[in-house]
Amino acid sequence: MPTKTVSHADLVAASAVDVRRAIRNGSYAGHTSGLAAGKLQCNLAILPERFALDFLRFCLRNPKPCPVVAVGDTGNPDLFTLGHDIDIRTDVSMYRVFRDGVLAEEVPDITDVWADDLVTVALGCSFTFENALLRNGIPVRHIESAKNVPMFRSNIDLVPAGPFHGKMVVTMRPIPEHQVEQAKAISAGFPQAHGAPIAVGDPTRIGIADLSQPDWGDAVEIKPGEVPVYWACGVTPQNVLLDAQLPLCITHSPGHMLIADVAEDAETTIISTN
Repeated sequence: MPTKTVSHADLVAASAVDVRRAIRNGSYAGHTSGLAAGKLQCNLAILPERFALDFLRFCLRNPKPCPVVAVGDTGNPDLFTLGHDIDIRTDVSMYRVFRDGVLAEEVPDITDVWADDLVTVALGCSFTFENALLRNGIPVRHIESAKNVPMFRSNIDLVPAGPFHGKMVVTMRPIPEHQVEQAKAISAGFPQAHGAPIAVGDPTRIGIADLSQPDWGDAVEIKPGEVPVYWACGVTPQNVLLDAQLPLCITHSPGHMLIADVAEDAETTIISTN
């Protein structure tokens, strides 16, 4: 019997466990923005162990776009420090599989791709602090519009490590001008989710030509009296991994995050290593 499909609206009030269950059983394959309010959402980078140390060095040197919140044991798809019964092979709604720097496939399950030498690195996601913005009366346009957040390549250089280097990717949210400082202060309280914005205002200052043409995600309206605000984005390590041309690496598809059981405002997240 086919699995019953559920919509984003069906899951808005669901727990993190229930959202992951819907993803795992194939009934939901959409984006995770606005789901499991109060829980940490994570970007993913899954790569062979021999490249993992250099990648972790890269993340530590670039904590704004790459805030590490958990590291799995080699060959183990469980991320027990982030929650109960997380299987990284099935619990993300869409994955990207890259081979030799080329996107090979986009799939809802990586069980067939999983290997004993793979290491999972989970990175904080800006979807996490959006709930705090909403609680404080600051609008989040892509959630209001039932869209994915717009993401853009910038001209901001990253600090290299081993084969990993490149430019930062940013997300953009239109914020009412009188609430920009409040939005900065709120998001600064979530360093595990990219923290405070990296820029405000004119997009050309960070290398973005047209806000109506995002590189990933969906364009959103900027209303009169609003200012574009830019945060570091977890798609950054995806681009870096792509440029490194690893024989195999796996990421989430933009906007399709792992939802953890830990609170979005947890002061620390334990990192599991072997």
